Amino acid sequence: MQNQTKMKLGEVLIEKGLLTGERLKLALAQQKITGSLLGETLVKLAFVSSSEIARTLADQAGIPFIDLSEYIVSEDAIRLVPKAVAEKAGFIPLRLNNGAIEIGVTNPSNITAIDTASRLTGMKPVVFMIDNKGFYETLERSYFFLENPIQQNINAAINEIRSSAALPVVTVAELAQNLIFEGIRRKATDIHISPAIETINVFYRVDGVQQYGFYIPKAAQPGIISKIKVMSMLDISEQRLPQDGSFSMTFLNTKYEMRISTMPTIYGENVVIRVLAGTGQLLRIDSLGFDPGNTKNLRMLFQKPYGIILITGPTGSGKTTTLYAALREVDLIERNVLTVEDPVEYKLSFVKQTAVNLKAGYDFAIAGKTFMRQDPDVMLLGEIRDEETARIAVRASITGHLVLSTLHTNDAVTSIPRLIDFNIDRFMLSSSLMAVIAQRLVRKLCNHCKEEHPVSNDELQLLGLRDDAGTELKTAYRAKGCSMCNHTGYAGRTVVGEILIVNDEIKELVAVGASLTKIKETALKNGMVTLKMAGLQKVKQHITSIDEVVRLID
Repeated sequence: MQNQTKMKLGEVLIEKGLLTGERLKLALAQQKITGSLLGETLVKLAFVSSSEIARTLADQAGIPFIDLSEYIVSEDAIRLVPKAVAEKAGFIPLRLNNGAIEIGVTNPSNITAIDTASRLTGMKPVVFMIDNKGFYETLERSYFFLENPIQQNINAAINEIRSSAALPVVTVAELAQNLIFEGIRRKATDIHISPAIETINVFYRVDGVQQYGFYIPKAAQPGIISKIKVMSMLDISEQRLPQDGSFSMTFLNTKYEMRISTMPTIYGENVVIRVLAGTGQLLRIDSLGFDPGNTKNLRMLFQKPYGIILITGPTGSGKTTTLYAALREVDLIERNVLTVEDPVEYKLSFVKQTAVNLKAGYDFAIAGKTFMRQDPDVMLLGEIRDEETARIAVRASITGHLVLSTLHTNDAVTSIPRLIDFNIDRFMLSSSLMAVIAQRLVRKLCNHCKEEHPVSNDELQLLGLRDDAGTELKTAYRAKGCSMCNHTGYAGRTVVGEILIVNDEIKELVAVGASLTKIKETALKNGMVTLKMAGLQKVKQHITSIDEVVRLID
């Protein structure tokens, strides 16, 4: 890149295609009012993410970039540098490696960080670029959990409960809270507190997979359940019926929304806590994990002026992240965009965002009706749950609006009968539906410990491949486990997806009530890549394992 080091940040972002000149002008205009740095203003406006700025600076300086969301900071490293010193010098110790200390910086010209790390540790610093938002979050988390070993505290409470003649009430209450803190430490999406005959079993869902947490003495069950119910404002005396509640908590400068569900079982009440961890990094379509062909299709689709685009998949498959990546492709200056969600997970400037409020009677259907009177160009309906919402989506799309929404189906083609179940006329559906994107999130193999292995005949059969000399898949990589991935063998997740583009041929098939088999055959003939085929490509690219693809995709 010619004279890149002399170019201003805005110019570099424009040259990389991450920013437009019009958006830069808007950011500069806001910067005059707020006095913030340009980078901070661009992130606040969601024109670029903190991670995208860091990657750009890393490229300029020739420094490797590390995504802290997929990285586990070593306790051995952060023990060597006091938090106040690291924060003041603007770096975070990452890990010790072959006699050197790896550090993360947000400023590629931070000589102070290199000098400080070298002086305190006596080791040669190896510098990596990290994003500003991830720096502060990781700094707070790493030092807090170093100074407050949650797992040790939980095990100490368990031992105290086991050895005490009388149940220590304060200890049980603190134990309930620490179980939640441990979920946050593990970056869990769900915490399961399940009663058994003699114990309480605690599991954490991390990257879509349950991980064992703790066995807790049965005596603590009433106290733990009651503490969570009180926090959620649920009826502690009602143990025969399911209850749903929620509460908010701020932990390490991050606001968490906890959704609570209780259910009576033969051994007592089962509790599941859904952890909603505020807003994450906004991604671009080319960062989600779709293959280049599908990425090009997505960009084309989201530039359309009208029609329905659906994203399908199970809970936790990244549908909302994909929707917001799509919105970043929309010209938010020229087009009026309105969204309704449950809850609002990302915040975008120049987008009118609203959240459902079922207690007040404000649901997706009512929001959709209201949007039609708000002069919309693009409408994002968080989910199509009922017939009324489906009808509003169809009506909006055929009157010249682009409608984005989600649906719970296993693949792209089965979305068609699902919508017909909502009593949508086949002709209306064929006229309005533009595309269906089905997706899953597969775990990515840890780059530090993944190991190569020959593919067995059984694995080929699980993938639906033939066992003959003609198959392309001879070797693959599998999970092993190390300290860098918390001994899971995986670090982070990526999208595996299929896109059904409803062209004229498929519109005709939908209108005449053709079978799903016929529709799928036509889609494949027109170039659709199925979920399994996309998963197989991730295996061939050594991104994920055969086990992971088989676990998630039929």
